[in-house]
Amino acid sequence: MSQSAIVSRVWSFANVLRDDGVGYGDYLEQITYLLFLKMADELTKPPYGKQIDFPRLKDVEGNELADGDVCDWETLRSKRGAELEAFYGQLLRTLATEPGMLGQIFVKSQNKIQDPAKLLKVINMIDEQEWSLLDADVKGEIYEGLLEKNAEDTKSGAGQYFTPRPLIRAMVACLQPEPMKTIIDPACGTGGFFLAAYDFVVREHKLDRAEKQFLKNDTFYGNEIVASTRRLCLMNMFLHNIGEIDGEPSISPNDALISDDGSRYDCVLANPPFGKKSSVTITNEAGEQERQDLTYNRQDFWATTSNKQLNFLQHIRTLLKTNGKAAVVLPDNVLFEGGAGETVRKQLLESTDLHTILRLPTGIFYAHGVKANVLFFDNKPAAREPWTKEVWIYDYRTNVHHTLKKRPLKLEDLQYFIDCYKSGNRSARQEDPEAGWKKFTYEEIIARDKTNLDIFWLRDESLTDLENLPEPDVLAEEIIESLEAALEGFRSVVSELGD
Repeated sequence: MSQSAIVSRVWSFANVLRDDGVGYGDYLEQITYLLFLKMADELTKPPYGKQIDFPRLKDVEGNELADGDVCDWETLRSKRGAELEAFYGQLLRTLATEPGMLGQIFVKSQNKIQDPAKLLKVINMIDEQEWSLLDADVKGEIYEGLLEKNAEDTKSGAGQYFTPRPLIRAMVACLQPEPMKTIIDPACGTGGFFLAAYDFVVREHKLDRAEKQFLKNDTFYGNEIVASTRRLCLMNMFLHNIGEIDGEPSISPNDALISDDGSRYDCVLANPPFGKKSSVTITNEAGEQERQDLTYNRQDFWATTSNKQLNFLQHIRTLLKTNGKAAVVLPDNVLFEGGAGETVRKQLLESTDLHTILRLPTGIFYAHGVKANVLFFDNKPAAREPWTKEVWIYDYRTNVHHTLKKRPLKLEDLQYFIDCYKSGNRSARQEDPEAGWKKFTYEEIIARDKTNLDIFWLRDESLTDLENLPEPDVLAEEIIESLEAALEGFRSVVSELGD
């Protein structure tokens, strides 16, 4: 069965389950549990022969039941009816208490498919395929296809954890990660940056045994505080041959912004979560729940602020080794906001080489109202003079029209930028202002009001050329994007007034 056929078959059953109130995200979670259990079972058999000790069912206190069934695939697929539903629920609770990857995949797991007959159909569908025999890239593409379909379900909010894969591949192509180098994403979502970096290293380098082992077990690190999203990330990485089924996951469930644990990395690839402010829900004296701004007081930060994006940018700079490289997706406000924003921009220009900014078009993210950019910078040792000498800006927003369905972003759309970027030989860059590629000196930028980095120079043709307006559906999408962005701005103003 072809890759696309498997995705279609696995996903088609989601529509049946929606009638029972099982959302796309819940269905994807159940697929994750079952797929992981099936592959674990396959790995215990020839030619793999891996030793995986599946526990017996446990009681509420976490003790194994001497006469309890073993929590493995063979036992699960032998059950029927109410017995199947009961066993599946007990299996999920038991596996959630296990150490290593096994326990992390099943942490906080619940059965959302209450109809035993439909649950059995999903089990049989998973059982039809020998997943371990599929190449890692095929398994990965199948799961990535499911993640993207889930991201398209705007009601679930899953799109905020899904960065467009062509954008990720373009960022990786510019940074060109190398063997035996570490990579971190402090807000890793479903792990898209890890997979693209893994594919790039495998494709561009002939790896020896030590390099292969390092790539599999010691290259990738990250944080993801949303339990369900972290589960999808771990599964996504496992299907791409990253990590061991019985090893300890390298994706932490802790808030990356809380503190600096001292670890440093060669490369940061990230798209921190959208939304300006960090907040925490507390119970006040009246017993009511309310949200309060969360400010991180860290000595290694240039500015103390509740702005989540600025905090992530400061944290990412801290994570880098001397001469480490970063590519980070950030919203427009990071480029022009005053106060803490101005402080962070000036410090970034001085302590790192902020050499490139990619202005992104609207209509490429599943979360509406996002106007974003990619900042590329290299960390540097302390020095008296600013490290940034010039900032190259590629404007891929003005006069560019994308929609998620009719004209989605593709890698070839960013190929010109990748060519202009000149990885490994940035001194060979040549300006092409009419095509949106232009450099600005440090002196020019520092002289701008608030050190504003939101720079553009191309004429917006839609304002003067009425004959060449975008198609109506594209225009409608852009209007929605603009309105959503305006609403987000108003929400920020209201929030500030409330404070």
